[in-house]
Amino acid sequence: MALADAPATTDVSKLRAHFPSLQSGFAYLENAGGSQVPRCVPDAIHEYMTTTYVQTGAGYPQSVVATENVDRAHAFANTFVGGDGIGMTILASSTTTLVHMLANAYALTMAAGTRIIAAETGHEANVGPWAGLAKRGFDFQVWRMNRETCQCPLKTLEKLLQEKPTKIVAFPHASNLLGEIVDARAIADLAHSYGARVVVDGVAYAPHRAIDVMALDADYYVFSWYKVYAPHMAALFGKEEALGEIEGPNHFFIPREAGPYKFELGGIMHESCAGLNALPRYLSAVAGRPEGAGFDRQTIVDAFQVMASLELPLQRRFVEFLQSKPNVRIIGPAHGESGRVSTISFVHNSLTPPVIVNHVHKHPIGIRYGDAYAFRLCKALGIDTATGVVRASFVHYNTIEEIERLCAALDGIL
Repeated sequence: MALADAPATTDVSKLRAHFPSLQSGFAYLENAGGSQVPRCVPDAIHEYMTTTYVQTGAGYPQSVVATENVDRAHAFANTFVGGDGIGMTILASSTTTLVHMLANAYALTMAAGTRIIAAETGHEANVGPWAGLAKRGFDFQVWRMNRETCQCPLKTLEKLLQEKPTKIVAFPHASNLLGEIVDARAIADLAHSYGARVVVDGVAYAPHRAIDVMALDADYYVFSWYKVYAPHMAALFGKEEALGEIEGPNHFFIPREAGPYKFELGGIMHESCAGLNALPRYLSAVAGRPEGAGFDRQTIVDAFQVMASLELPLQRRFVEFLQSKPNVRIIGPAHGESGRVSTISFVHNSLTPPVIVNHVHKHPIGIRYGDAYAFRLCKALGIDTATGVVRASFVHYNTIEEIERLCAALDGIL
């Protein structure tokens, strides 16, 4: 299915009906900060907490159900990223938590002076934990971007890899400020040729496209579920051989054979797992599967193909609008095509981001301003980190009417 096909065959209003929050008329156009959730997710959390809210592994009937709930969440997460048969997926409260855990685990295994590289375009969640290892004797280096293209060139990365033995290359699959999708496989191939592992931040990518860790040859892939129509938690996929290099931080007596639990300090939120386990019901609806049909990896792929197709006209329209304003500069790709996700940032020559955003909020539409936790990227681009950029971010349940409302609101001030 081509990206342009889905809007003609998919009734967005039927998908929006799954989301109670969308019925208010408020335009949620700040989805990069966190998406809305379909009704099946909170319903599943309520059902779990009122029937089987007990500890796992105890053996009595309710505990057996609770244990199966957590196991199913891990299994779904691994299928979601395309990791079945090649690794496992760890769950936690946030991407930042997971990368800090991973960085600390590697710090316990690496020799002093080992090089770690992080892309300048990254979210701080996948930069800060690695940068912090410099205080522990490791050689942290920033993979600088080209200021004109806002891209991190492969030649620059290769030079860093050639200079010194490197263990980790951390970078975003799509920048949560720029919106551009990078060639993650090309980066992984280059890093692997020098013996390094890659840690891919998919936070800005995961709400818009199907993740395929096997195709990317990603050693680690991390993202936040609460931006992908699910509860406030995150996931870290790790290849079997990559995870074999480190020790999980959970209690010393928990064996490696315990799988994800060895890496999940104190365990995870069981009620969030219940909500996550309901997400396949919504993905099946997006993919057009009949109720009761089996759920598999292809359902995920098909659902995100539909989502990407629905988002394409939205980002095209908004970029076209911004390009019509001579005092506006888009930060990132100045196009609305499929090489980017529908997270779009801009600045104005004279109006500050707070002034613009506060004006839009009166309409009522939700967008935001700030550094979007891409603080280092803003500094590198000469953007005032106190006010950052104006960022609007759309997902498949948004409508062209909402984009027109946003354009009209902005037109009144730009």
